[in-house]
Amino acid sequence: MTDQDVFSIRFWGTRGSIAVPGPTTVQFGGNTTCFEIRCGREVLVIDGGSGLMGLGRKLLREGRRDVKIFFTHTHWDHICGIPFFAPAYAPDTEVHFYAGHLLPDSSLKAVLCNMMMAPLFPVPIEVFRSCRFNDFECGLVQEPVPGVTLRTCWLNHPNGACGYRIEHGDKSICIITDTEHRKGELDQTIVDFCRNADIMVYDAMFTDDEYERHVGWGHSTWQEAIRVADAAGVEKVVLFHHNPMNSDERMFAIEAAAAEARPGTVAAREGMELVP
Repeated sequence: MTDQDVFSIRFWGTRGSIAVPGPTTVQFGGNTTCFEIRCGREVLVIDGGSGLMGLGRKLLREGRRDVKIFFTHTHWDHICGIPFFAPAYAPDTEVHFYAGHLLPDSSLKAVLCNMMMAPLFPVPIEVFRSCRFNDFECGLVQEPVPGVTLRTCWLNHPNGACGYRIEHGDKSICIITDTEHRKGELDQTIVDFCRNADIMVYDAMFTDDEYERHVGWGHSTWQEAIRVADAAGVEKVVLFHHNPMNSDERMFAIEAAAAEARPGTVAAREGMELVP
């Protein structure tokens, strides 16, 4: 395999809602959402949760001079790593931020500026040396780097969210977090979007039983992940956006039940790298 053929996803944060580092989350991780997608020599970052800080240090060590970060949405657990993203402070690095869920009522720059503003944060976003803010309409198909197609679709989540399908060569990775299904009804938009994907990362914050008490929260279940994957012909399911209340012991039990229901299904772990 040449460098140009490389296509992989690495998890830098796997939790939803809030970071939960500690002795009971060592195996699956305690940081919030962040993905590193390698497409040949290029890197795309999806979401800027607390896991972004570690990824930022890695990108600096590699000497990356151009970084592209795509947000599924801008709830706190998906953006809280931005003020601690070292490449944004480097004078010789351009950082491009993208979001597809905010227009026409707001903009990505406005949201991130409000986050990095006194009295919430002591350093304003203007200290970022060379950042570009890009808003687009969800549903748009983009080519963020040569040879890579990035498709988007709306997810069912409060304040809106954007799912991503990254295609490189003849392989595809779908990222579906955060989204809520309707009980007894497959979300056909998601099924069509994930059709024949090699890897589908899916919001599995709850079980079906737990979901009954959390209708309207904007999240789904591992059982629904399997139902969607079966309908869409997905090759591999990765459970994601783990409930912050779930210990490693609980996550092992969920993963085992899901793998029994659909062999090959795994729960995302920090540091896990998968190749489609």
